[in-house]
Amino acid sequence: MMDLDRTDRMILGILQREGRITNLELAERIGLSPTAASERTRRLQKDGYVTGYGARLDSARLGFGLLVFVEVLLDKTTPDIFDHFAAAVRRAPEVLECHMVAGGFDYLLKARMKDMAAYRHFLGHALLALPGVKETRTYAVMEEVKTEGPLPL
Repeated sequence: MMDLDRTDRMILGILQREGRITNLELAERIGLSPTAASERTRRLQKDGYVTGYGARLDSARLGFGLLVFVEVLLDKTTPDIFDHFAAAVRRAPEVLECHMVAGGFDYLLKARMKDMAAYRHFLGHALLALPGVKETRTYAVMEEVKTEGPLPL
């Protein structure tokens, strides 16, 4: 973030909270011309600071009311096993996020599905069948307290 000035950080802060803001409104809020605001926004996108835009959907209303976090321990930790596991997880639509972590297990997954029966099926038929999976621990979310918080720019 060293090459970002105060205006760039303002643009990023606004965009991460209000991705559908018009360029004209963005320009007014940061005190630039619409052309200058548009050029800065394009540069931030081109340089990879903005990785995408999308709508936040109500998962419960769409039938995905169960959120789980799963610790995954692999039987071996070799580059080949890591690559195969990562490729398989990328193909699993239920998995929203997957992070390789340091500590007592290898990966932390965040997944959404309809209910516990759907999770049981996913666990038995998809997750435990992934390459190298030795053991899992599941944590079902009872309440989502804070989600998708903006970065503290």
